[in-house]
Order: sequence, then C-alpha cells, then structure tokens
Amino acid sequence: MIGMTLTEKILAAHSGRDRVAPGELIEAELDLVLCHEITTPAAISMLERRGMDRVFDPAKIVAVPDHFVPNKDIQAAALASRLRDWVKRHGIDRYFEVGRNGIAHVLIAEEGFVVPGSTIVAGDSHTCNAGAFGCFATGVGSTDLAAAIYAGRLWFRVPGSMRITLTGELQAGVYPKDVILEVIRRIGVDGANSLAMEWVGPALEGWSMEDRMTLTNMAIEAGAKTGVIAADEVTRAYLAERGVKEYPEYRSDLDAAYVREEQVDLDSLEPVVAFPHLPSNGRPVGEGRGIRIDQAYIGSCTNARLSDLREAAAVLRGHQVAPGVRMIVVPATSRIWRQAMKEGLWDVFSEAGAVVANASCGACLGGYMGVVGEGEVCLSSTNRNFVGRMGHPKSEVYLASPATVAASAITGEITDPRPFVAAARRARAA
Repeated sequence: MIGMTLTEKILAAHSGRDRVAPGELIEAELDLVLCHEITTPAAISMLERRGMDRVFDPAKIVAVPDHFVPNKDIQAAALASRLRDWVKRHGIDRYFEVGRNGIAHVLIAEEGFVVPGSTIVAGDSHTCNAGAFGCFATGVGSTDLAAAIYAGRLWFRVPGSMRITLTGELQAGVYPKDVILEVIRRIGVDGANSLAMEWVGPALEGWSMEDRMTLTNMAIEAGAKTGVIAADEVTRAYLAERGVKEYPEYRSDLDAAYVREEQVDLDSLEPVVAFPHLPSNGRPVGEGRGIRIDQAYIGSCTNARLSDLREAAAVLRGHQVAPGVRMIVVPATSRIWRQAMKEGLWDVFSEAGAVVANASCGACLGGYMGVVGEGEVCLSSTNRNFVGRMGHPKSEVYLASPATVAASAITGEITDPRPFVAAARRARAA
C-alpha cells in the first residue's frame, strides 16, 4: 500500500479515516476558523437569513479586522461594526481590535493559535500562510465560511501534493521571497493547481518560521490549495515561546506519491523581481536596471514581519529615499510595530524619508495607505501584481523582497540589494 503525504495524513485524521487519497471528497473537522471584516459579514448574513445564527465553538473562532483599519470610509466602518457586533453576540474572546490587531494570517501565528497537525480555514486566499507550521490551512469563499462557522466541518477534495526540495544556502542579499518567486516563475500561476505545495530539504533546517511562512503564504499564487512544511525543532521552539507544547505532528511517508517535483539550488539563486502583471513573470533583478519607480512599499502578510523590517532597515540605514519616490512601510501586526519601534527601526525609516503606518493589509489589495495612481510604478514586497491590484488599472506593480524594495527606494530604480547588504554587514562588523 502506497504511503501518504503530510497533507493526506492530516485530512485523514480529521475525517475519521485511516487513509485518504487525492481526489476523494471528505468531510473534515476544523480546529480553527479565522474571520476578518471583509468576507465574514457576508457569511454572517447568510446564516442569519436562514435562522442559523450560531457559532459551532467560540473558542475555535479568531476574529481580526485587518483590511481597512482604522476604518477608511463609511463602508469599511460598517463592515468592522458588523464583525464586532457578531463577536459580542456569540461570546468570541479571540477578537483583536485596532491597536492590538494586525494582518490576520500573521497574527494567528504570532499568538500561538496555529499548531502542527491542525485544520484551518478563513475567507481569505492567503490562509495557506499557516501551513508553515505543518498544518492544513486553506482559504474558502463566504458560503463555505458560513458553513464552517455553523458546523465546524467542511467538505474538501483531498489535494495531490507537489514536493519542492531546497538544497544549498542563500547568499547574502537573497531571501525566501526570491525562492518562492523563482518557483512560481518556473511552474506558472497554475503550476500547482489545487495541489498542496510541500517544501522539504536540508536548506530549510536553519530557516526561521518567518522565512518559512513566506514560502507557504504564496502557494496560492501558483494555484495551490495550500502550502506546507513539516514541523521540526524550529517549529517547536517558536511554539514553546508562546506556551504551546502539545500537538500532533505528521510527516510524509518515504513512499508517498507526488504529482510533481521541483528542486531549487539556493547556492546559484539571485534576487528575483516579478514584472507586471503576474507573480510568475519573475526575472533576475539585473533585468530591472533602469526601471524607475514612483513608490516603494513594504507590507502584507507575505513580507511585513519583524525580520523583513530589519532587513529593509539594514539596507536603508544611512541613506535617503530618492527624490520623487514615496516609501511606505506597513508592519504586519501591532506587536511587530511596537518591537520595531523599540529597536529603532522606525527612526531608520523616518530619517531616510519613509512613511511608517499602522498594521493593516492596506495598499496590498488597493485598499488605502499607498494606492497607486495612473501610470505609476510600485515596487512592492506584497504577493500579487495583477492589473489594478494596488490601484489604477494603468499602474504597474513589481514584486520583490523587502531588501530589494529598500535598495530600489534609495536609487529610485529597481536595484540589486546585494551591494547594500554587503555594505551593511561590513559596517556592523567594523
């Protein structure tokens, strides 16, 4: 009998079966349902219209207003109020109001709510971010979200798995964002269609949880159902710091079957920039030389964690943002905001001429605090660069690592961060 992958084992355990196979339709129990103010109000309305206004287990719901907070307009205020009233009505304690909130995907990991072996859904495609902890996490539509809230169970078609093996070591100035952009460049935006992208290899052993979440976060940009990395000592240490100690761990069997395999040699990888208008349009950073930018944006659930801010600040320290360039920094959570302030990172950004905003999804989806106008070019640490993604349909968005964004903000054009990173390291060593 053929072995099972990590994802198949988790879904088997949550559907009461000994084993499952790709393509099978199963009903699985949910361990966590994540709700934010954009897609949850629609789910709430569906339940209310049908006389089904209940929550299967308030302790398994996390609610975080994160897209347009503080409220940018009357409509955003109405959505946030709808979520807030619902939370109060059902006694949901895990609610994170403005001031202690953040981008939901980053916050639930930060708070220790994401554990190996669990099942997580949310009405947001980047829920796969949580897969870095060795769990099954995926985005659903508002109708399925309503069912999850009501019943704590959902139907899933068991995904096949794609295995990506990382070997070698990243050179200075090259980051996990470059790795995921390279993989999506190779396979395309539908190269992992409805699959679970499983990341393995010796290179991952030294990567932090923040590094790993960058990989799983953008699985959806390759069409995947989720991204996943098996739990290890790094995972356990991260959770132990948050007081989380008991959870099941699963690993893929040695004879598990994979639909597709890819291998990335990190030793030879250089910074990658995704040109408009697809995340799969990745090119070596050198091909962007001479492309002027109007805005440099660091934010999103992909790359606005503390390590991302540190990397960008290291590049920016002692430099100025180029004339004619707006640099905007939006941390992922309020906790990250406070820690960055304590470390003096906000001084670095401010003195360089950048703007620091509150934790929010912000301009990543063309919301606010960095919307791009007609004809403008933005280099962004976010996850998508579709037409009109960050604003006007005649704007252009390029995707890159925070270090590449920072280096480009200094020069005013798409720039290789490696010389800046090397200079920063020499300065620290002096």
